[in-house]
Amino acid sequence: MELIVGKKKSERETMPGRTMRRIWKFKLLYVLLLPAFLWVFLFDYLPLYGISIAFMDYNVIKGFPGSEWAGLKHFQALFDSEMFRNAFRNTLIISLYKMISGFLCPILLALALNEIRRAWFKKTLQTAVYLPRFVSWVVYGGIITILLSPETGLVNKVVELFGGNPAYLLVEPAYFRTILVVTDAMKEMGWAAIIYIAAIAGLNPEVYEAAIVDGATRFKRIIHVTLPGIAGTIVVLFILRVGYVMSAGLDQVINLYNPMVFEVGDILDTYIYRVGIEQFNLSLAAAADVIKGVIGLALVLTANRIAKRIDPESGIF
Repeated sequence: MELIVGKKKSERETMPGRTMRRIWKFKLLYVLLLPAFLWVFLFDYLPLYGISIAFMDYNVIKGFPGSEWAGLKHFQALFDSEMFRNAFRNTLIISLYKMISGFLCPILLALALNEIRRAWFKKTLQTAVYLPRFVSWVVYGGIITILLSPETGLVNKVVELFGGNPAYLLVEPAYFRTILVVTDAMKEMGWAAIIYIAAIAGLNPEVYEAAIVDGATRFKRIIHVTLPGIAGTIVVLFILRVGYVMSAGLDQVINLYNPMVFEVGDILDTYIYRVGIEQFNLSLAAAADVIKGVIGLALVLTANRIAKRIDPESGIF
């Protein structure tokens, strides 16, 4: 018995040594990871200290030590604000629409690209759908504004061609959310499809060959081979997507919206920008951001738990 205890104690004592030897063995890999670790620490973990601003009447001159604690005062002010409630509602609606389109479109695109047999055409099409991802929303928003212009826009020219009346769609509340969802899908689905394309490429070709021998059509191969094969990837990306429900896209909205569509286009990100930057009410803006973060974390944990209940091998942790 004493021998066993002594052996376990020896193993515990040598574990830090084994860890250091492992780190030294793969030191070059850890050096490559170091910039990523520093980035995450500086821009994700270090700013968490700023959450305390949400619980105090923060004064820039006095700083953290001199500012008085306010408890939940700013959270109460947010829930009493009609503008915040409207921004919260718009965020949920726009994000849910984007989550559906941004989740389904990349999968469909990846499945479609996988069925293309001519390599040159497949690569050309892939490049074409990837390119919008590398264009900033400032430029992309300008292109959308030009395309939707009531006088020179291509969309309105097509509408006139079919006998319709031109309209400035970006100032129409009835169309603004649809424009946000469609343009976001057009810009991001090519980049988002990369992971699905890689997952499909990793499937065993022999399974496809067996399905062909059994007489399965292309559609049946997609349903019974491809989709089940990438199901784990789909679940993981869906869980990660759920975590961004409270972020409806600041860059996109701030470049496209205007006072005419504030009622349907104002989201939490633009609300925080106005309150924090324009009105310089940092405590109120921080409180709104804390609400965003807490809800996002709760949604990720809930989605992961549901995924684990359905399939114990799925989920992200």
